[in-house]
Amino acid sequence: MDLQLEGKTALVTGGSEGIGKAIAFGLAREGVDVAICGRRVDVLEATAKEIADATGRKVVAIPADLTKDEDAKAFVTKGHEALGRVDIMVNNAGSAPGGVIETLTEEQWAQALQLKFMGYVRCLRYALPIMVKQGGGRVVNLIGNDGVKPSYWEIAPGAANAAGQNLTKSLAGQYGKYGISLAAVNPGPVRTERWAGLVKAMSRDMNISLEDADKLAPSSIPLGRIAETEEVADLVVMLASPRAFFANGTMIEVDGGQDKALMDRSRDR
Repeated sequence: MDLQLEGKTALVTGGSEGIGKAIAFGLAREGVDVAICGRRVDVLEATAKEIADATGRKVVAIPADLTKDEDAKAFVTKGHEALGRVDIMVNNAGSAPGGVIETLTEEQWAQALQLKFMGYVRCLRYALPIMVKQGGGRVVNLIGNDGVKPSYWEIAPGAANAAGQNLTKSLAGQYGKYGISLAAVNPGPVRTERWAGLVKAMSRDMNISLEDADKLAPSSIPLGRIAETEEVADLVVMLASPRAFFANGTMIEVDGGQDKALMDRSRDR
């Protein structure tokens, strides 16, 4: 299938590693020129070179900390200047600390909302006017299934993700008249650089061994494993395509059919 992405442009936040890197790679392979941002300059620039060398597309590395409004504005502005247009905006940057309410601190709650939700708000505040002026665009927000599949260990990520899902649906209703559509992708557990750290945190907060903690997520997924980054990226690339443009205000879980309650009940046994 021709995804009709050849010659398009995209901004991808959190594009230096993990899911964001896989998304940037996937878009570039389909002929998209991409601007990516991240906080670690060395990793960001190495990723941009790797993708450009492998695909022959223009890949622009723009360091940014999306907890800062001025950095979000600079990323969108510089990306727009470098690429000429913003056909696609993929919000991906951000993570939120797992934990139970008894141990989550005020700072961790603020952290969950600051990047995972407000980082998206900040980028969209600057990207959407560009899309309106150019006559259209496509937004795909990477959020998370704990916004719709609650787990007591993921209440902070769940709160941030539920806010992002509401934002996506709300803006889909507002911006459709400008030829802009929005969709959300809600991954479950994904094998990224962060996964080992999440397992350690689950072990600590649930008072179980590392071995048992590492089995919790796969045991809650009918397919028996967590996702690979490319499996999430493939869906995002499809949704970013003009062929999926009419999927406006849509949310899709890519989590292997995960039942989060199985993780919670496993801890209580």
